[in-house]
Amino acid sequence: MNPPTRPMVRVTVMGAGSWGTALAHVLARNGHEVTLWCREAEVADGIRSRGRNPLFLHDVDLAGGIAATADLGAAAAAPRELLVWAVPSEFTRRVLTEAAPHLGPDLAVVSATKGIEVDTLRLMTGVFEDVLGPEAGGPTRVAALSGPSFAREVVAGMPTAVAVGSASPELAHRVQVLFASETFRVYTNADPIGTQVGGALKNVVAIAAGAVEGLGLGHNTRAVLITRGLAEIRRLGLAMGADPATFAGLAGLGDLVLTCTGGLSRNRSVGVALGEGRRLADILAATGQVAEGVKTTAAAYRLAGELHVDMPIVEQVHRTLFEGVTPKAAMENLMSRPQKPEADFS
Repeated sequence: MNPPTRPMVRVTVMGAGSWGTALAHVLARNGHEVTLWCREAEVADGIRSRGRNPLFLHDVDLAGGIAATADLGAAAAAPRELLVWAVPSEFTRRVLTEAAPHLGPDLAVVSATKGIEVDTLRLMTGVFEDVLGPEAGGPTRVAALSGPSFAREVVAGMPTAVAVGSASPELAHRVQVLFASETFRVYTNADPIGTQVGGALKNVVAIAAGAVEGLGLGHNTRAVLITRGLAEIRRLGLAMGADPATFAGLAGLGDLVLTCTGGLSRNRSVGVALGEGRRLADILAATGQVAEGVKTTAAAYRLAGELHVDMPIVEQVHRTLFEGVTPKAAMENLMSRPQKPEADFS
């Protein structure tokens, strides 16, 4: 099956971790002109000279035609029709602020970052609006892309489907056409809030699911965490104005299941190590990559308090990560809560 015919579009991808590299690969494979900003000069050099990202996906050949650079100003100033953002949430505001003077006025942005800013409790689309202003960074100029998509499998050409949410149907469709291929399917929705909440919070639940595995508690317990974790994500999303239907889709249930069960999940791996008794600082030092769920736990815990949303799994993950509660005690706390109707989503 041949990919659909599409005009070549100039795209800049900001962030060359595994996910940003995979998205740049998808776009270049689709025939687009791609500039990829890499924080590390060695990553830019490796992509330019060998067609591989030496720090992330080091053993994978990338599509040709990716113009990698470690020069933030040059990447931001590159001619483009679309900016794809894949910088980790904790660095997004700083990097975006540095890049903003170089960005053109007619910018359209796709945020592929799955996280919540801890200091402000803003979703990434909110950070774009803060930094770029309500016109350039407003809801009709920004989309959010999320879904069950391990970067390594995307680059390997394994069939993958994601969702792109935007208040602008035109922008959502535009992103759909740019990314879609015979191995990368893109669905659209009008709910950027739910798309981002699902993508961020699934990492928190994945830490809990990993801890269950590290404790040796079995499949029943993991299934409970996934199911009740989805209920918590839905509750928080509704309080933030999301469409409840989003959480039954790729950016909700789909991404949650993948991240809680897949062996390539960094957040699940953090949880496994916690369940096995390792210290968080040691775990993070050994990963070499950002596990968004740790920072997102802090943000989600505060959001739940401010919005008066009951999120017991998030609370227990927070206590495990930051308050010295053991994973075993956290699970006992969850199981000893008062009984309630399953359909009680309040």
